[in-house]
Amino acid sequence: MQASSSPQEISTALPAILARHGHDGTRLMQILREAQEAEGWLSPALLTEIARAVGRPRAEVEGTAAFYSFFHTRPRGKYCVLWSDNITDRMLGNRELLKALCSKLWLEPGRLSEDGLVSVNTTSCTGMCDQGPAVLVNYRAITRMTMERVDAMAELIRNQVPLAEWPAEWFAVEDNVRRADILLSSRFEPGSALRAAVARASADGLVASNDRSVRESLPHGLVGPTALLDEIRLSNLRGRGGAGFSTRLKWEACRNAPLKEGQTRIVICNADEGEPGTFKDRVLLTSHADLVFEGMTVAAYAVGATRGFVYLRGEYRYLLEPLQEVLARRRAAGLLGRNILGIPGADFDIEVHLGAGAYICGEESALIESLEGKPGRPRIRPPFPVTHGYLEQPTIVNNVETFACAALIALKGGEWFATIGTRQSTGTKILSVSGDVERPGLYEYPFGVSVAEVLQDCGVTNCIQAVQVSGPSGVCIGQDELDRKIGFEDIPTAGALMVFDCTRDMFDVAHNFAHFFAHESCGFCTPCRVGTQIVARLMDKLASGHGSPYDINEMFKMHRLMQGASHCGLGNTACNPMIDTLTKFKPAYERRLKSLDFVPGFDLDAALSQARQMTGRDDAAAHLAGTD
Repeated sequence: MQASSSPQEISTALPAILARHGHDGTRLMQILREAQEAEGWLSPALLTEIARAVGRPRAEVEGTAAFYSFFHTRPRGKYCVLWSDNITDRMLGNRELLKALCSKLWLEPGRLSEDGLVSVNTTSCTGMCDQGPAVLVNYRAITRMTMERVDAMAELIRNQVPLAEWPAEWFAVEDNVRRADILLSSRFEPGSALRAAVARASADGLVASNDRSVRESLPHGLVGPTALLDEIRLSNLRGRGGAGFSTRLKWEACRNAPLKEGQTRIVICNADEGEPGTFKDRVLLTSHADLVFEGMTVAAYAVGATRGFVYLRGEYRYLLEPLQEVLARRRAAGLLGRNILGIPGADFDIEVHLGAGAYICGEESALIESLEGKPGRPRIRPPFPVTHGYLEQPTIVNNVETFACAALIALKGGEWFATIGTRQSTGTKILSVSGDVERPGLYEYPFGVSVAEVLQDCGVTNCIQAVQVSGPSGVCIGQDELDRKIGFEDIPTAGALMVFDCTRDMFDVAHNFAHFFAHESCGFCTPCRVGTQIVARLMDKLASGHGSPYDINEMFKMHRLMQGASHCGLGNTACNPMIDTLTKFKPAYERRLKSLDFVPGFDLDAALSQARQMTGRDDAAAHLAGTD
């Protein structure tokens, strides 16, 4: 990658990128990503040319580029090194490794080196919590970092060795499946679920009806989707993204939504699993991509969709080409494209779109905004995506795991699926387990499993202090709550379990989460934009030894305000970690309260530290406490 973009460089790389995407402004995210990969960064000249080519205002294009953490409107160096800043990576010593790398490269975190070669910084969770400490180098994941690897990496960067020539074992990402059930043990035959769904509908006399008026009254002229939706109803499948909304209701609402002229229905797979501690979608897309794509095609068959998208988080850039290869094989086998399985009018295809480092895009309407080439800010609802989604067309958005379940339901039937788990939480749940356990990785259980059973399976040697379920936005449970069940009746979860033993300081955990939310707020609404920053600063104040009961009360006030006034779920849940840990681990906060009275958070003497460093003075007279 180059550190700058000359007009000549732009003219050779950009036209092919624009042509590949048809100069389509709705594909702006992919154009920006590919242009940055070719040029090194998004220079002013590059943004101007892109804006002209796609027919959007220059300010709009730059606004999109500025919104996402993985787009760079300033030079970032030939090597952009981003360390995962998730709490589990910190527990594995990543901060010491980051400092060591910066020391060896003679640069400060967050700065570009003076020679323009390299920048080192942090990013939010990379989805590698089971094999950290993890780092992204030019958005390629490297796992299991050690001090030896830091030494070798610094040498490779100084010698400007191309990334393709770095040790291949560094880039190995393991599945780490520790317990498999119906999904992770599936030996899925591509096309089998679709054939089963069509066969079931044919047996009921619902496919290939000779009654033209009946055929044309339903999507694609097919009646078969009715039988498939009945199986989804029987299964009681609920969304696996954490909210647990009924899949049948969502699909039926999309199917029944009226279409305007020229419109179609859309199926979107939400693979933007940005919740810290979650990595199940990574494994499903790595080893069970056919199952996921088949589930999307089953959904398209059910609702009458012709177009599908996988929104893949930017941290999983390394999966892009393998997923495209799987899609190509499915097209060649007649499982995607026109007249799938020879059924006239059963047309559906899937594209993979890559995100660019924005946690908020896990929210379905923000994801749709991003797919349209805009900043990923949640929409005001209603209307809902099922009637006005991608480009105002009826759209369903489901989680990776949900589509995998849908494929198995189409294959084996809804009644089979409903016998697994509990009455309200049917099927299985894949849990991403990380932290203080012997065997971090993926554990799949029927719904209804207790947290204690999971901990027993993953190996816990020390006493357990807390388990953070469903990431920072979820719930933190203490050691007296480990008999609670995973399920919508008790603890719903998107899949993350971060385990903390009795040696951990739960204030540090909440402190990390506070900064995560402050960084990931999209800035759309004032309560969240300002509130997350205030909470992060209050936690900083406590950490620096200037805390007081006043600051604790302020955090409770922020929690009440943000819950009632925030635009989306991020603001409504951002204070959960602080409230849970304050309630259940109060001593972790109390020992940081240095006074019963209000203490200013600003330390003038500390603020003068940079001046002392520049003048080379650190004697008593250079400190405020050392003057009269």
